[in-house]
Amino acid sequence: MPNKPRLPKYRKHKPSGQAVVTISGRDFYLGPHNSKASITEYDRLIAEWLAAGRRIPQSDEITLTVNELIVAYWEHCQAHYRKAGQPTSMIPKIKAALGPVRTLYGRKFATDFGPLALKACRQTMVDDGQTRGTINAYVGCICKMFKWGGENELVPASIYHGLQTVSGLQKGRSEVPEGDGVTPVADSLVDAVRPFVSRQVWAMIELQRLCGMRPGEVVNMRTIDIDRTGPVWIYVPESHKTEHHGRGREIYIGPQGQAILADFLKADQQAYLFSPSEAEEERRIEQRQNRKSSVPPSQRNRRGGARVRKPTESYRPDSYRRAIVRACELAFDMPDDLRRLPAGLPTDEKERRRKLAADWRAANCWSPNQLRHNAATKARKHGGLELSQLICGHANADVTQIYAERDRARAVEYMGQFG
Repeated sequence: MPNKPRLPKYRKHKPSGQAVVTISGRDFYLGPHNSKASITEYDRLIAEWLAAGRRIPQSDEITLTVNELIVAYWEHCQAHYRKAGQPTSMIPKIKAALGPVRTLYGRKFATDFGPLALKACRQTMVDDGQTRGTINAYVGCICKMFKWGGENELVPASIYHGLQTVSGLQKGRSEVPEGDGVTPVADSLVDAVRPFVSRQVWAMIELQRLCGMRPGEVVNMRTIDIDRTGPVWIYVPESHKTEHHGRGREIYIGPQGQAILADFLKADQQAYLFSPSEAEEERRIEQRQNRKSSVPPSQRNRRGGARVRKPTESYRPDSYRRAIVRACELAFDMPDDLRRLPAGLPTDEKERRRKLAADWRAANCWSPNQLRHNAATKARKHGGLELSQLICGHANADVTQIYAERDRARAVEYMGQFG
C-alpha cells in the first residue's frame, strides 16, 4: 500500500518570527509563530489546498500580504546592503522603520497599504518620541520597500506612487522634536578618555580629529592604501560610504598624522593597521608587568576557554564606537549600578535602570562621528566651506573637475600645515 502524502509543514521563519508554510513552491506567512491566529490560518490554507486537489490558485489570483512583502524585501536588503562582506548601517535602520508597518498592517494585503496607512505608521513613530529627521528617514525606508516591490512586480507600482503623495514632516510646522544633530566634541572631553583606551583606539581618535575620516575609513586603514611619496600622504580607502555613487575619496595626512601612523605601518601591506588582537595582546602583557605576585606556571600561556571570543584582526565602526563609550563611562564616572545590572532584578526595575543608563550615556558620552566635525570646523575656520567639504569627503555636485583639482591642492597645502 503506498504511503500517504505528507501535508506541507507548519514551521517558523527565524528572521521574521513568522509562521510559514510552503505550498507548491510558494511561501505563505501566517502570523506570529505558535499563535492561535497563525494555526487557524494554516488550517484554512491546507483545507483549501486539499479541496482544490492539492493545488493553489494561479499567481494572478494571489494577493501578497504586507508581511510577505517585508520578508521578501528583508532578504533583498541582507544581500544588497553589504560592504566588504559585512552589513551596512542601513540594515538596522530598515529594521526599525518596518517595525510599525509589520505591527499595524502585517496581515493586511499589500495592495491595501496607502497614504493613510503610511501616516498611521508615522504617527506611531511620533508617539514613540522619535525626532523629525529620524521619522522622515524611516518613512523613506518604507516607501523604498514598496518601490522595490513594484520594481519586481510583487505589488502594483501605483502603491509606491500613492505613498509619494505623503509630505515629509517640516521643520517648525509640527510638534515633533528636532534632533540635536552631530556636533563637535570638546577637546577636553576627548583627551579625558585617553587613559581608558588602547593605543590603537587612541591613534584612530587622533587621526579622525586631524583628518576628518569617517569611522569606517579609519578602522579599515592598510599600508597598501596609503601613498607616502609626497610630503602629504594620501590615503585612498578600499571602500567608503559614497563609492556606490561613483565618487572617489582621498584623505590627506600631514606631518602630525604621519607621526601617529609611523608606529602602525606594517610589512604586510594588506594587513589592517589597527588590530584588536594586537591591542588585546598588549593589554595582557601590561597586566603581567603590573602584577604584584608571580604567575603560576599553569597560567602563563592561558588564553581563555573555548567559549571566549577571540579578538578580530580589524575593528568595525560599531566595535570602535563601543570602545569609546566604555572609556567615557570610566572617564566620567558612570554609576556602577547602571553600568553593570545585577542579576535577578525584576523586569520593571531592569527596564528602569536601562533607561537611566541610556539617558546617562546620551548626556555624557560622545561618538566617533563627532570627531569628523572637529576636523571640519577647524578646516572651515582656516579655509572656508569648500575646503571643509573636501577634507571630510562631502559631496558637492556643482564643483567641476577644474575646481576639484584646485581645491585638492588647497587641501594638500592645508593638511601639510595642520594635519
